[in-house]
Amino acid sequence: MYTNESFGPSLHLSGQGIMQAQIAEVGDEILGSKIDEDYMDYIHPHWRQYKAPAAYQHFLLGIVYAVIFFMGVLGNGLVLIAFFTTKSLRSPSNTFVANLAIFDTIMMFKLPFFVMNSVVEGQLFGKIGCDVYSLAGSYSGMGAAITNAAIAFDRYRTIAFPLDGRLGMKAAIGLVVFTWLWATPFSILPFFEIWSRFAPEGYLTTCSFDYLTEGKSTQLFTIVIFAWAYVLPLLLIALFYSKIISHVREHEKMLKEQAKRMNVKSLSQGDEKSAEIRIAKVAITIVFLFICGWTPYALVAIIGCFGDRTLMTPTFSMLPAVACKTVACIDPWIYAINHPRFRAEIQKKVPWLCFFGPEKKSSSSDNKSTASEVSEAKSESA
Repeated sequence: MYTNESFGPSLHLSGQGIMQAQIAEVGDEILGSKIDEDYMDYIHPHWRQYKAPAAYQHFLLGIVYAVIFFMGVLGNGLVLIAFFTTKSLRSPSNTFVANLAIFDTIMMFKLPFFVMNSVVEGQLFGKIGCDVYSLAGSYSGMGAAITNAAIAFDRYRTIAFPLDGRLGMKAAIGLVVFTWLWATPFSILPFFEIWSRFAPEGYLTTCSFDYLTEGKSTQLFTIVIFAWAYVLPLLLIALFYSKIISHVREHEKMLKEQAKRMNVKSLSQGDEKSAEIRIAKVAITIVFLFICGWTPYALVAIIGCFGDRTLMTPTFSMLPAVACKTVACIDPWIYAINHPRFRAEIQKKVPWLCFFGPEKKSSSSDNKSTASEVSEAKSESA
């Protein structure tokens, strides 16, 4: 169990403005004052120097989380319903999309517990509630990150090797199992306090792994999980999508050179450029969302462990939680619901969702180029 140590650098405050204003003064209600005494040892002293948030701050966060919860459950739920009830959608590529939706749904179902915690201004279910909340967040966060990388890998294989490179269902299921195994070590270790632990943060209504306790063990854990959960998935996502874009460009270059040798204007039907642009847009969107969703948490952990803790106010520390949950809400709309086949199935099952209109069929030539076939392969792998 955590023992109260000196406040360390968090007491030596030189910040001004909102950071300075959040420091508790005589007569102010202290953050954590409504938490049970037997649980206070798990709350780092850094948080107990701040004033308790006003009721409207809890209320506003609750409203934001309610919107995220509704949109996230709707989007991820529609993806899962379409996948599990439509045999034609149960392809290896779509298995990764469904797995991502499962991880994101786990993230979404943390939000009602956050709302209940906000009502009591603490942890309604005490330490076990904090640990389970963090465990779900750890699995969903790290699992979604590596699943994004798996989707990028699958798309690369499908586009770069359209004839013999597509993953089979057994390989896809193996990779899905791997994503759960990837998220397991750094979820289980702090849960059982074998290495690090889970602890309240920010307004003390959310929990994450402990990045504030002084010591080499905490610093090492923070570095390792930073690389494992953030750096490696981001590098893999960027690598595979950059290879996809490079492959499409090389294919376009090859067609142009062949057209010159045959003394014709072009061998393509005009699909290659649009395919390249579409792939680039998807790649940029996915990398951008990943960075926006998880960079704030990575920065908060690094600052809390190694940096200037005067920046670590409760309000500042709540922003990363909002960011990562927002991305979990957006993921299904990016990956699946804008896919024609998913949209068509969802429209059949829930026709009252009028914004899922029928897809327009585009005419195409009978003599499609290889690049056009690559574009179709990419669409199928979405």
